[in-house]
Amino acid sequence: MARGDGVPTYTMRQLAAFVAVAETGTIAAAAERMHLSQSALSTSITDLERALNSQLCVRRRAHGVTLTPTGQAVLRRARVLLQHANEIQEDAAGESGGVVGPVIVGCYPSLGPTVLPSLLHGFTHRHPRATVEFREDNQDRLRTQIEGGEIDVCIVYDLGLSPEWRTEVLMRRTPSVVLPENHPLASRTALRLADLADEPMVLLDAPPSSSHAMDMCRKAGFAPRVAYRTRNYETARAFVGRGLGWTLLVQRPALDVTYEGLEVAVKKVTEPEMEPVAIVVAWHPQSLPSRVTRAFVEFALKTYSSV
Repeated sequence: MARGDGVPTYTMRQLAAFVAVAETGTIAAAAERMHLSQSALSTSITDLERALNSQLCVRRRAHGVTLTPTGQAVLRRARVLLQHANEIQEDAAGESGGVVGPVIVGCYPSLGPTVLPSLLHGFTHRHPRATVEFREDNQDRLRTQIEGGEIDVCIVYDLGLSPEWRTEVLMRRTPSVVLPENHPLASRTALRLADLADEPMVLLDAPPSSSHAMDMCRKAGFAPRVAYRTRNYETARAFVGRGLGWTLLVQRPALDVTYEGLEVAVKKVTEPEMEPVAIVVAWHPQSLPSRVTRAFVEFALKTYSSV
C-alpha cells in the first residue's frame, strides 16, 4: 500500500530480501546472499508482507519457503522494479549505456533455427555482459509465459496475438508449399493449393501454424487429408523429403535440403492468395522492459530492418 503522498510503504531492500528468499528457497541461504542475519532477513519479509497487506510466502521449518500465488505475482514485479532501480543508480553514477544482465526470450519453434542463431550471436557479441536465455514453445504456451512474466519478450508469428500486446515487425514471410523433389507438380513454378486436395499432408501441428494451414486449405475449398502430424519444423520437411506427403510452411531455410540430405521443392501458391505473415518481437503492455531487454529489441529490429 502507499501512503497519502503516494510513496510506497515498502523499501527496495525489503523487495531484494524477498527476491533472494524466492530464488534460494530458504531464509538461511537468502540471508547469506544478502549478508544479513537470518532474523534480520526474516523481519524484512514480515515487514514487506505487512506493507502489502498480503502473505507472500509460507515458511516451514526444515522445508524451506514456498511462495503463495500473491507471492509469485509480486516476485515478477519485484524483479523488474529492482532492475530499474539499479539502472537509475547506474545512470546517476555516469555508468549509463552499459547493457548488463539477463533477458529471457521466448521463440516459436520454427523460428528457433531460422531467426534465433544470428540474433543471439550478434547480440551477445555486441554486448558481452548480457546473457540470453531462450525458451521454444508453441504460441499458446508462450502467451501464457509472457503474460505471467516468465519471459521478457517473444519472437512469434503475428497470428492470433492479443491486440493489446506491443509488437515490432522484424520481417514478413509468404507461406509456401513444400513437395518431394520427384513430385509430379515439382516442375511447376507455382500451383493452386486445391491441386493437392487428394494427397496426404504432413501438418506442422503447433499453434498457430496448424490453424493457419487448415484455414488456407479451407479457403481453397477442401479439408486436407492429414497423414502425419509433427510439432517439429524439420521433421515436417524430412517427411516431405521422404515422399510421405506435402506441407505448408511459412519459414524457408537457406537450402531446400532436409536433415537427411534429400532435396525438397518449395512452390509459390497462386490460389488462394497467400498473405505475407509478419514475424514480430512482442512483449506485454504492462511490463517494464529492462535496459538489456530494450537493447535486445533494438538489436533485433536493426538486424532485420533490411531483410
